[in-house]
Amino acid sequence: MTRRRLLGRCGRGLSLLPLLGSPLAGREALGALVASQREIAADVIIIGGGLGGVASALAALRSGLRVVLTEPTDWIGGQLTSQAVPPDEHPWIEQFGSSRSYRALREGIRNHYKRHYPLAAEALADPALNPGGGNVSKLCHVPRVALDVLTAMLAPYATTGRLLLLLEHEPVSAQVQGDRVEAVVVRNLRTGAPVALTAPYFLDATELGDLLPLAGVEHVVGAESQAPTGEPHALETASPQTQQAFTCCFAVEYRDGEDHTIDRPAEYAFWRDYKPELTPPWPGKLLDLLYTHPITLKPDTRGFDPSGEGKGLWLYRRIVDPRIFTPGANPGSSGVTLVNWPQNDYLLGPLVEEGGTREKAEAHIARAKQLSLSLLYWLQTECPRPDGGTGWKGLRLRPDLVGTDDGLAKAPYIRESRRIKAEVTVVEQHVGTEARRKQLGTDDVTAEPFWDSVGVGSYRIDLHPATNGRNYVDVSSLPFQIPLGALLPIRVENLLPACKNLGVTHITNGCYRLHPVEWAIGEAAGTVVARCLETKLSPKSLRSGRSRVEALQARLKSQGVDISWPKITPR
Repeated sequence: MTRRRLLGRCGRGLSLLPLLGSPLAGREALGALVASQREIAADVIIIGGGLGGVASALAALRSGLRVVLTEPTDWIGGQLTSQAVPPDEHPWIEQFGSSRSYRALREGIRNHYKRHYPLAAEALADPALNPGGGNVSKLCHVPRVALDVLTAMLAPYATTGRLLLLLEHEPVSAQVQGDRVEAVVVRNLRTGAPVALTAPYFLDATELGDLLPLAGVEHVVGAESQAPTGEPHALETASPQTQQAFTCCFAVEYRDGEDHTIDRPAEYAFWRDYKPELTPPWPGKLLDLLYTHPITLKPDTRGFDPSGEGKGLWLYRRIVDPRIFTPGANPGSSGVTLVNWPQNDYLLGPLVEEGGTREKAEAHIARAKQLSLSLLYWLQTECPRPDGGTGWKGLRLRPDLVGTDDGLAKAPYIRESRRIKAEVTVVEQHVGTEARRKQLGTDDVTAEPFWDSVGVGSYRIDLHPATNGRNYVDVSSLPFQIPLGALLPIRVENLLPACKNLGVTHITNGCYRLHPVEWAIGEAAGTVVARCLETKLSPKSLRSGRSRVEALQARLKSQGVDISWPKITPR
């Protein structure tokens, strides 16, 4: 089989044009499976097409590298698209604290609406347009728009043959020689065919750090104990089972006077009566408007009313605001909201566990989908209304906005990943406001200044309830940096994290996991690879001298990446 025919069979995506390498046949070290396949070779292989994967691909492509980018779903964009979650961002995102490319993504989303949607004059003229008007973000929008913009950002490189995007491909094995990864085999999820990928460098941008165990990269799962980290909010005993809940999100609109009640979900009786067993205690049943306030840990409610302009949880992550359209463009609808709430956080088990199987993880996802559908059914039939009635029958799933048949997002929203054991591990004392004040003995504090910073981010340390019974951990943090050392595994030489799987802890993952930070991690990883190939230095050698790091930082700054913060207040 010719390489072009092989790519035509196994690749679905932006480009199937490049012939990026030579056959692997005859290279015994790669084993019989790899030797029987045609090789797809590039300068860097990026496994995972979420925000970190796309950002790392763009950084590498801007530097002239040849890139193969794989993605298990048929949508790139991860938490912004296939997981359907509007961006969680810091309050200064419109001014500073990100990068030129991330700002281009945000501006592209706004421009997409202004070019293609029937917007009212006021919305067209608004430079800070928030298409959904949700109060969780300054840029709530439908997932498909972000997909279109991300696709457009990658398209020039696909057209010119330097990017190969393999959609619906997942990693299944890795060939490792000593401290180096030599090849990763991915499987076409439609045909089952394996494809061997080789490159000098590999980036793990998967949502769960899936490449780490395949390549034998030392990593951590779940919560560390307080002994090795000293973190004030760490557990006394390590608990791999303690991982943040994941969520199967869905988009729903409201049409007053209509009945769109779904069939009663198979597990509705279970979820209607389910009471989370958490410490501190959850205030009652999960399917209720009353929940635990993340910061105070006391019972709280936002309420829910989708009628009129909407109130409470309806506005929280609203992604379609009918008021921005021309009259008659959105008849009969009160808009669309994205349901990613405490009430559909799944707590019955993690997706990553020692000895866990694919079947067990898939069973948890199936039950999480039942939870989300049960929440919708409860909202339609039993949710208390301000007028004394119950249920909002006009709530209607919008599968067209998330690209699925069942109306649920293509992939679960993942908050916590496997994390590399890194040369530098970011702990709470580096970024937590109170931890820094206690450590430095003053109220006027900033986050730890890392001499090898390759990016910045800011968000509260925000941990959702965990699968082993711990309730929220949500504490103030300081605008922070991303140290290069947190991207370097302690042993493996040519694999870097490009997502939530960098050198952070269970605690600090809570502020390093959000959309713009993931983008910054990926952009830094892609730039590091480019610099290593140019200088013929390994990532560890690149970090071994201050002048080398300063040259890397100069490169990042020339690309519009912020690597430090002005003096600002904590989250």
